[in-house]
Amino acid sequence: MTLGAATAPEGIRFAVWSSSARRLWVSLFDGKGAREIDRLELNPEGEGVHARLVPGLGDGTHYGFRADGDYAPEHGLWFDPNKLLTDPYAVEVDRPYQYHWRLAAKRNEGADTSPLMPKAIARSLPKPVPPQPPLFRPGGLIYELNVRCFTRLHPDVPEAQRGTIAALAHPAIVEHLKRLGVSAVELMPVTASIDERHLPPLGLSNAWGYNPVTFMALDPRLAPGGLKELRDTVAALRKAGIGTILDLVFNHTGESDRLGPTLSLRGLDALAYYRHQPDGRLVNDTGTGNTVACDHPVVREMVLDTLRHFVRFAGVDGFRFDLAPVLGRVDGAFDPEAPLLQAIGGDPLLADRVLIAEPWDIGPNGYQLGNFRPQYLEWNDRYRDDIRRFWRGDAGAVGALATRLAGSSDVFGRHGRPTSRTLNFIAAHDGMTLADIVAYERKHNDANGEHNRDGHNDNLSWNNGAEGETGDEAIAIARFNDRRALLATLFASRGTIMLTAGDEFGRTQKGNNNAYAQDNAITWLDWAGRDEALEQYASSLATLRRAFPALADPHFLTGEPAGGSEKIPDVAWLAETGAPLAESDWNDPARHRLVMLLGDNEGGRLAVMINGDRRQCVFTLPTREGFEWLSAIETQADLTRPLPGRSVNFMIERRAAKVRVKRGP
Repeated sequence: MTLGAATAPEGIRFAVWSSSARRLWVSLFDGKGAREIDRLELNPEGEGVHARLVPGLGDGTHYGFRADGDYAPEHGLWFDPNKLLTDPYAVEVDRPYQYHWRLAAKRNEGADTSPLMPKAIARSLPKPVPPQPPLFRPGGLIYELNVRCFTRLHPDVPEAQRGTIAALAHPAIVEHLKRLGVSAVELMPVTASIDERHLPPLGLSNAWGYNPVTFMALDPRLAPGGLKELRDTVAALRKAGIGTILDLVFNHTGESDRLGPTLSLRGLDALAYYRHQPDGRLVNDTGTGNTVACDHPVVREMVLDTLRHFVRFAGVDGFRFDLAPVLGRVDGAFDPEAPLLQAIGGDPLLADRVLIAEPWDIGPNGYQLGNFRPQYLEWNDRYRDDIRRFWRGDAGAVGALATRLAGSSDVFGRHGRPTSRTLNFIAAHDGMTLADIVAYERKHNDANGEHNRDGHNDNLSWNNGAEGETGDEAIAIARFNDRRALLATLFASRGTIMLTAGDEFGRTQKGNNNAYAQDNAITWLDWAGRDEALEQYASSLATLRRAFPALADPHFLTGEPAGGSEKIPDVAWLAETGAPLAESDWNDPARHRLVMLLGDNEGGRLAVMINGDRRQCVFTLPTREGFEWLSAIETQADLTRPLPGRSVNFMIERRAAKVRVKRGP
């Protein structure tokens, strides 16, 4: 069935689905979306579809839906014809959503909400983007960014373009991404969202966008040029060798809990679109007040249509799914073979796309790391936590460090699979920034207006001797070294890695680990004040990762020869003495040093020397006749000097240059 507003030479066919509404209308508005000029009842066409062809209408028509039926919120019924409803299949809206109490008013207690609501705009879709395989491949670098915050303060981007999707195609931005070796940008939600109802009274707004109303329409603040802006930007990035991944939210909507606003799905058929308890209460597996019923056939098709829309008309490489277990819940229980997950994997247009799961929600058995279908990469929070524990100095952390560096076979090596699906990250949009991890022992979320109650309490962070900003030079140096060590660990890890925008140059949120409500200098990247030395180091790490493919290879390490005539093992785990680690070494709670010696198919070797101790240490590497160890990046000249504490150093093995001896006549 074709839903939404389909334009044709004879007019526009409006179609919407509801299994419970008794009557449905399309409201038509003037060219500014300000005044309702007509209200036409839709005709039942069977199987819940209500539709009507309206002659004489064309591109640019502003519209919305209305629905009537029983009003009994305690039983999951919210019908109210005074509520203007956004088309779930809208591809464009004329303005951003703004929360107002009348949007949540009970039936007969609030006036017509059309003056408060954005209007959907009917658009003829462009020709599909010619099919192309994704640029991104597992093992690459994903760069997570918030579109608005990323370029809001960038001095080279024209002011009118800052904070928009189009700004990502600016040459200065593209060059920055290329220096970092970015394989794909992952855009935090760019579809139209609404603020949570508690934010406007606090003078705050949602800066992240994880509160959508519908799923296809882009936020006008981020994409004033609409779908074409996204399409053109994706094409420009692709020309530079960079893919685009969209972070999409199908687990809940901004209609929130029972006290939330009626904006779209709730007013059309809440019982079908959302999951409910037997007593009528909304299920809350998301922590946001509602949970989308992804096991309902109509919802399943809407999700698939959304994914196809962005592939077909924008050419994106793939998708990251927020709170992804919701997509696989059937009757409330997660199933990796759920119909929606199977349909995505089997769809001709979607089967080759990059698919990334955030593998947890807060519902029953919501933690599903390692349990998604083979084509999904998964955010690996065990990697995040184990890397932080090691660099914090926790006892007995060296074994977990090695497991995470090697691709987390304990999580992803089940069923004999040879490759890892890990997506390694140390910091993400949610939580402390990489710089703040080493500068704050506790969260500082007072600016969020919740008396510091929100956000995680266990951040596995440390402050190096002072909480937050300090003028102590020794502490500043220690923090800089820790940031380098964290970045180096990430770039030295097997499998896909993710860096959040700005972490390469020391972005800070002043210890705020839940900055979703800070659309201000707390989240806007400070390009003028960035740490250029740290940024250059990150660029050097990216160059090394490209030059030595074994770093990124998603195949699990075996300790067996990696190929080539030299028969070098793909990995050896060594102590700082150059000797293989014994069982007692792995179990030594005081051990904070490790060497990962990687071999490649060419017969070369790369030594990743990790000194998590605060004391300096001389590292010894095994030698081979005819080879010599050279610094892989500009960290040190040779192996004769002690490596500083709290550092990661890289040495690469090369054939020694032959010295020609000039013979006499």
